[in-house]
Amino acid sequence: MEYQLSKKSQKFIDDLKLYLFSSGKNDQEITEITEELEVHLLEAEQNGKSIDQIVGASPKEYMMSISSEMKNDYRAWAKYVPLIILGAMSFSVLGDLIEGPLSYSLLKILGTVVNSILFIAGVMFAFRYVARNQVSRMKELLIFMLPIMISMLFIGAILIVDTIYKTPVIEFGLAVSYLIGAIFLLFIIFFSVWAKTAVLPITLIALHLPTLLLSFTTFNEEARLITGMMFTYLIMGLYMLYVVKKEKRKKEGTLT
Repeated sequence: MEYQLSKKSQKFIDDLKLYLFSSGKNDQEITEITEELEVHLLEAEQNGKSIDQIVGASPKEYMMSISSEMKNDYRAWAKYVPLIILGAMSFSVLGDLIEGPLSYSLLKILGTVVNSILFIAGVMFAFRYVARNQVSRMKELLIFMLPIMISMLFIGAILIVDTIYKTPVIEFGLAVSYLIGAIFLLFIIFFSVWAKTAVLPITLIALHLPTLLLSFTTFNEEARLITGMMFTYLIMGLYMLYVVKKEKRKKEGTLT
């Protein structure tokens, strides 16, 4: 029977890949180093040693040590930057499309660009933190959601400032607006399938579906805002509960 790495060792390998990637290391070097380490861990476990005896008491320091010996190659993950920027912009565009044809002021466009840069920095920080601190799946999900929530708060702040300081506005027709919305929706589907996670679409649904449905009611603006927030937190809470139960079933399955 072919020997496989323990779950703890495999998670460490996965976390190391994520940490090195988010630190701007070369993809090929990451593959070579992690494959070499995987072979080393396999041999060690076959000889009765644990991962702690290989990487030491601090996996975080071990990852940082490996990272420091590798050259930075930010071009290796630069191809993902457009995907992240589009992901950040999709929340704003699809939310605005609910209100009708798209139109953006110069301030809002510049704010979106700044927000995208901050979002990328937040995602990279989340990747590195999760990878080197070996957090639980629940905490990992919360950390990954943090850049998304901060991004939404930043967009909200831009909208408020936009109502105070007027700048030139670019308006799109209805057909063009729907075309832009369809492109962003297809991107979200593609990104979710590629990343094998439903975080992006679920967050999008939680943020905008309640607003869309409540727009057909006779509630006043304040009641719609409060009710919408309640539904948003409910949807996100149910999704987190689903993820936790799913991970729990996986663990129980491996023990039986």
